[in-house]
Amino acid sequence: MTDTLVASPPRPAGDLHTNDNARRRLKARYGAESRFKWIGAGAVVLSGLFLLILLSTIVTQALPAFRQNYIALPLDLSQVKVDEGNFQGIVQDALYDRFPEVEGRQDRKLLRGLITSGAGVMLRKEVESNPSIVGSSFEYSVPLDDFADLYLKGLEARKDAPLFPDAKATPSATTGEVSVVAERSGFAPVLEAIKADLLRQAELLERNAERLTAAAERDTSRVTSFEERLAETEEQDALRRRTQQIEDLRARISSFEADAQRYERDAATLRERASKASGSEPLTDQFASYLVNINDGVMIVKEVEADVARGQVVIPFSSVESARSGEWSLVRIPKPESFRKITDKEIVWIDRLNDNGRIESRLNTIFLGTGASREPELAGIWGAAVGSALTMIVTMLLSFPIGVAAAIYLEEFAPKNRFTQLIEVNINNLAAVPSIVFGLLGLAVFLNWFAMPRSAPLVGGMVLALMTLPTIIIASRAALRAVPPSIREAALGIGASRIQTVMHHVLPLAMPGIFTGTIIGMAQALGETAPLLMIGMVAFIVDIPGGFTDPATVLPVQIYMWADFPEPAFQQKTSAAILLLLVFLVVMNAVAVLLRRRFERRW
Repeated sequence: MTDTLVASPPRPAGDLHTNDNARRRLKARYGAESRFKWIGAGAVVLSGLFLLILLSTIVTQALPAFRQNYIALPLDLSQVKVDEGNFQGIVQDALYDRFPEVEGRQDRKLLRGLITSGAGVMLRKEVESNPSIVGSSFEYSVPLDDFADLYLKGLEARKDAPLFPDAKATPSATTGEVSVVAERSGFAPVLEAIKADLLRQAELLERNAERLTAAAERDTSRVTSFEERLAETEEQDALRRRTQQIEDLRARISSFEADAQRYERDAATLRERASKASGSEPLTDQFASYLVNINDGVMIVKEVEADVARGQVVIPFSSVESARSGEWSLVRIPKPESFRKITDKEIVWIDRLNDNGRIESRLNTIFLGTGASREPELAGIWGAAVGSALTMIVTMLLSFPIGVAAAIYLEEFAPKNRFTQLIEVNINNLAAVPSIVFGLLGLAVFLNWFAMPRSAPLVGGMVLALMTLPTIIIASRAALRAVPPSIREAALGIGASRIQTVMHHVLPLAMPGIFTGTIIGMAQALGETAPLLMIGMVAFIVDIPGGFTDPATVLPVQIYMWADFPEPAFQQKTSAAILLLLVFLVVMNAVAVLLRRRFERRW
């Protein structure tokens, strides 16, 4: 018998895999897949870019906080002065000795404001720890005040490059109110810059006047509209309200118009001053500041002409001899004195100390090794770091064993009934409860009922343990459920009890997943602020906590407090504390990851 080969029928011309419609659909599908791939890659790149911007911003703002500028002063630690106990006065007297020309109560207040108010306390501790320095001249370095420190870091005020006019200059005296005469209009650049500032201020005033005029016109149209409605109003209460609104608008219109006219007059005055080809111009604190460095001294310019500058000498001139071109200079501070927290005199004093080698920049051990302070230059993060470490230890010791034990019982031993189902539902719901609710629970139970110490790492750790428990239980149950049933069956088959099966076989295999859930829970607990605020850990704590029951604060709360302070120096310290919090989190997670990998290698 022979087989008959039957030829397959020919494929029709309109086959789905060969016609034009099929090719277009295939091309569209490939195009959609390609677009989806590029959209996904773009999302990853965009997320990475945002993360990079965030981290770079934090690091850029945080780096200045890790350096601190100190001033080295030779102190007179005679027995008589030490016995008086005025250590702050000893430091201030040494600073006065560096500038004997500074007289007057106000100037001396500015001068001693260059150093921190805690210099006396620091010197007292130094004397107590090293009594041998008493009775001698001891050179001691004290931190600068926060604004002086920011100036040296270039964050409070910056100076332009010195200008060396091509002219000879001669001062009229060495101290007090002095005139410096420069040949060939040596101060003309200063005069031109002042006139440019006058024009900019005039333009700003004119824009403000235009805005006020526009606002007055809008209110005028509203008054017209209200007056038209007033004729149609019959109810007495509505009539009184409408009448009062019209009166308020008219008063505001009058105020706007008066302010606009005043701005226009001031702008016209400024433009008239700027249009003058010659004459003198005063330098107020609304203008950029100018310093004249000549004959080893410094003068702050208060009034300037093309060939004469008048001002106050801050550092006395060595002589009244003429200085040739290149031997004297002009320094401009663009930021007006009224817009910064450091005065021109303080800038001159700091620069002179820096030129004399009396200022040095060090690693900011105060920030890294002390507790909180109201003074930015004395504020440290170590107290909050120790408080966070103690709190996390309590949280870990409570939440990890209790959470794992609860997960083992619910997953391996608990009967499946309505009661256990109710427990599971409540655990899942607790994982979504706002953290501040746990703070209220801790306030009501731990503080009010059990009378435990307020603002202590023990209470903070217990509150965070309550918040972390649901996360650890859910993750641990998922890890236990992921262990293959064959492991349990094999262990039971060779005679192991259920406890031995779970503890010797199932739990070690589930431990990597349990550690993953613990990492997530502890990371969340480390960054929590709201529940700790409820139990008083927002308190101002200066001392470093020495135990679990000592008053303490934590890193997130410290960051929250510093971010609310108005001093600019605290902005850098806030970013630095955020950076240290991230480092703390990375270290804590790294330990958990190492433990997880250890169990993975073991099994």
